[in-house]
Amino acid sequence: MAGAAPQEVAQTPTWRPYVALLGTSAVLGVVVSVVAFAFLALLHGLTHAVWEELPQAWGFSDVPWWWPLPWLAVAGVVVGLAVRSLPGHGGHVPVKGLSMGPVPASYVPGVLLAALAGLPLGVVLGPEGPLLMLGSAVALILVRPWGASLGDPARHVLALAGAAAAVSAIFGSPVVGAVFVVEATAVSGVAGQALVRAVLPSVLSSGIGALVFTGVGSWTGLEISSLTLPDLDVPARLDVLDIVWTVPLAVLVAVGMRLVHGLGFAVARQAATRPFWTAVVGALAVGVCASAYALLTGRSPEDVALSGQALLGTLAADPEAWGLGALAALLLLKGLGYGISLGSLRGGPIFPAVLLGAAAGVLVGGLPGFGAVPALAAGMAAATAATLPFPISAAVLVVLLIGPSAPAMAPIVLLAASVGYVVEHYVLAPRRDADHVPAG
Repeated sequence: MAGAAPQEVAQTPTWRPYVALLGTSAVLGVVVSVVAFAFLALLHGLTHAVWEELPQAWGFSDVPWWWPLPWLAVAGVVVGLAVRSLPGHGGHVPVKGLSMGPVPASYVPGVLLAALAGLPLGVVLGPEGPLLMLGSAVALILVRPWGASLGDPARHVLALAGAAAAVSAIFGSPVVGAVFVVEATAVSGVAGQALVRAVLPSVLSSGIGALVFTGVGSWTGLEISSLTLPDLDVPARLDVLDIVWTVPLAVLVAVGMRLVHGLGFAVARQAATRPFWTAVVGALAVGVCASAYALLTGRSPEDVALSGQALLGTLAADPEAWGLGALAALLLLKGLGYGISLGSLRGGPIFPAVLLGAAAGVLVGGLPGFGAVPALAAGMAAATAATLPFPISAAVLVVLLIGPSAPAMAPIVLLAASVGYVVEHYVLAPRRDADHVPAG
């Protein structure tokens, strides 16, 4: 995830101009949250129609095994056209991570088309990537009338505030968006008071945006899902073996994510020269993975298709309902679909990573002395930290997902996030450096 250039952020104006900047960020939080709500409502409605209403309307009691194939074929064609023909190439390449930098308004049609055509039809990516770009673009559109007088530093800060307001909606908490911005800006080299000046507008827009997002949801009555878990039966305290098992689990999860990302980089290199056909073939390959999973396990192909946002709650609510074979098939085939999607299609990389980490945790949760909830938390934290370059953001996200009993799991989450981050970004860094994707 990239933020504004450190030199530009550090030059954020002070005093009266800065107060005006904060006021503008507050307004942006309101507007961006409404736009994010509309985007997520449309995304939710399309997903519900394709995977629930249409199978029932056509007389199927369950989603048939072949269901993902035609829908993902359509997704591949439309996303491929957006990537090849529209400004902005349909959004950032997901395997490269998230970006919170300024997004031109001309990119919005391509980003929306790729997201609304791909994500509801089964692409194994999340909505956070398009949301970040949409929030940034909306912010720059709103300040366009006086954009010339703002200067580049203020424009970068406002674009960052718009992105933060948008991402706080999908993660269900403004804290996550704020921490993302703080860590991204700090990593880029900003520190001290310059860091505070750079991130405070984003913190403000995230908080106000979350309030408005919740209010709009209550007012409209529309169902907008965010990344959440059901109430978990969290143990009162951790056992020694919970800590012991966390380290090898985090290492294995990080290695697994590296394999997935390696596949994504390989596919992305092909997509750099053949974007349309790589998107079409990639989407069809994702459909094959989902259909194969359904045939092998007897479960819905929806488990492998889509972001995993809905499946995460189901998995956490009743982990005993999953056999070892089904979990292994989920990890293998969703991992393949995720890696292919990372390189060829458009969306965000976080949601499927969280789901895969949770599945890995549930798979090993039966080890002697390893509780189901600690294993779940450790798997999610390691996978998220291996995907993002920000371990603190990953830990905060998982802690907030766990809910009111999170303090008991915090040591596990922090340990797993640290191990996952170190293994991916230091131990495996030489391999990552070789995964170059050509620009465009």
